[in-house]
Amino acid sequence: MTALGAVFRPQLPPERLRDVALAADRAGLDELWLWEDCFLESGIASASAALAWTERLRVGVGLLPAPLRNVALTSMEAATLYRLFPGRVLLGVGHGVQDWMGQVGARVDSPVTLLREYLDAMRALLAGERVTTSGRYVQLDRVALDWPPLTPPPVLAGAIGPRSLRLTGESADGTVVDARVSAEGLRTACALVEEGRKAAGRTGPHPVTVYVHAATGPGAAERVEAEVRREGHDPSAGLGAAGDAAEIAAAVHALAEAGADTVVLQPTADEPDPEGFVRFAAEQVRPLVTL
Repeated sequence: MTALGAVFRPQLPPERLRDVALAADRAGLDELWLWEDCFLESGIASASAALAWTERLRVGVGLLPAPLRNVALTSMEAATLYRLFPGRVLLGVGHGVQDWMGQVGARVDSPVTLLREYLDAMRALLAGERVTTSGRYVQLDRVALDWPPLTPPPVLAGAIGPRSLRLTGESADGTVVDARVSAEGLRTACALVEEGRKAAGRTGPHPVTVYVHAATGPGAAERVEAEVRREGHDPSAGLGAAGDAAEIAAAVHALAEAGADTVVLQPTADEPDPEGFVRFAAEQVRPLVTL
């Protein structure tokens, strides 16, 4: 079965999060996803609040920028969330937007090397191991978490380029793909992830989460097209979904058939009713995408 999620965009003020999270929880949405975009809102702080306010909603952060965060700190925060809210936390890490990383002095010469070292260390720490490593970027000396998760959780990673997609297959437990891919692009991405899994001998589950631009109501198609253009992409490339529940569900089905385990509806920046959007996703689209 394909899980359905929606994004709380951090361009909204933090005080809006409670109402959106509660609306998603009460309406029966599977997942609410948060972003740690610079310089808007903390992914971990927002996730902890959303989890505390809700009862059953799974909350994801996609993504935490690895260059900005020491892996020991991220692992400590992650372990705390996993123990406080078992089964409801989904955390992904990624390269970070390079211009933003440059602004804070955290840009690295090899984002792929950093992410590989980061994933290896984070997965080991969350598995309760004592880690000593001296990599190019990640350096730990006999570090172990005093309160690791009771069960090692999946560590997700975001990727879009071929090298990074293969890396997520090799070193992560799941992959997060952003909204710049069509169904056909996602099929290619999944094939690259599988190449990495085979190269590393990975055989366990590897869920794929993908975002998709989405809008409903008056002017929905125009709003999605404008959003795609703002991000520098061709609106004719099959990106995004606009219209009523059936039209949105058709786009979700296409992404699921291309390899997505979770499809996350990403509202446009000018979405006039974020609470209504998550209710629409849960109450109208969700019943149509049970596969």
